[in-house]
Amino acid sequence: MASSTILSFLLFALLLTLSRAAEFKIVNGCPFTVWAAAIPGGGLQLDQGQIWPIDVNPGTTGGRIWARTGCSFDGSGRGRCRTGDCGGLLECQGSGSPPNTLAEFALNQFENLDFFDISLLDGFNVPMEFSPITGNCTAIRNCPDAYSYPKDDATSTFTCPGGSDYMVIFCPSGSSLPADGYPTRFGRIARCRGEREDADFFAHYQIVQV
Repeated sequence: MASSTILSFLLFALLLTLSRAAEFKIVNGCPFTVWAAAIPGGGLQLDQGQIWPIDVNPGTTGGRIWARTGCSFDGSGRGRCRTGDCGGLLECQGSGSPPNTLAEFALNQFENLDFFDISLLDGFNVPMEFSPITGNCTAIRNCPDAYSYPKDDATSTFTCPGGSDYMVIFCPSGSSLPADGYPTRFGRIARCRGEREDADFFAHYQIVQV
């Protein structure tokens, strides 16, 4: 009887995890405006210090988040970006044009793990940090280089338990920007942040409601 109760509880916990959307907080730490893009999610203008929270359904594969720079859009949401442009749309429906630093992810995959990385295969436009902010992410290693060439999975793809939440920061603290505002340092992946540290971090930013 006890084993049956435990099994039912574990099954319920698994189903709860699989049905919960993951929250991604997209943060503009750059000293200039970026136009954040997300597949799924769309796109949004982010001024310095603003946060765009999006919910991503469990089981999502092929997820991408990136920054666009040097954009101009009209009232209908059509225009063009200097980097990361996605077909001239403010709310992206497909991938961005190189060069663009990419945060990539797939949720609730093998053994209910999330897989994520930073990719430079499409080039580089802004420094980036991609961090889990919840979850017991024991498989994540110390800040390696981004995914920079095909089949670089062994050193640059990371996992977290399904149901974790994440933060993507454009121009994280310590990244190098020259006088013209264009970055010079490659992206990075950080360790898991504790909830207390996360709360302190977000106190300095403004959440954008859409």
